[in-house]
Amino acid sequence: MADVFDDKKRSDIMSKVKSKNNKSTELKLISIFNEYGITGWRRNYKVKGHPDFVFVSKKIAVFVDGCFWHGHDCRNTRPSDNADYWTKKRERNIKHDKEITALFERRGWTVIRIWECEFKKKNREDLIKKLKPCIIQ
Repeated sequence: MADVFDDKKRSDIMSKVKSKNNKSTELKLISIFNEYGITGWRRNYKVKGHPDFVFVSKKIAVFVDGCFWHGHDCRNTRPSDNADYWTKKRERNIKHDKEITALFERRGWTVIRIWECEFKKKNREDLIKKLKPCIIQ
């Protein structure tokens, strides 16, 4: 089904939709932080790129990325309706993610990107390995 709005109108509509935090995955990550005694993190840190969590003293930015929205093909799902729009949307998100990662790395920060699917039990070990830099030694 074709979009009922032209590109400019759809862009205007979508620009007014503001993220309210990806609460379920963020809460899962907080639970893991608590389980492993990971402290020193902050949410909603005011910095360009808006990481989900920052460890200011360690200069670590943690992003929790939705698999569909950020281009992880773990489920290989692609909407058939308005496929061109969604492909371009994902490509823009992937490009933006790379730019933000590079920005933080240029500032000397470590960037950890966690995929939504990594919260599944079968992927838990890989998730914990990614979080090793956050664990206080």
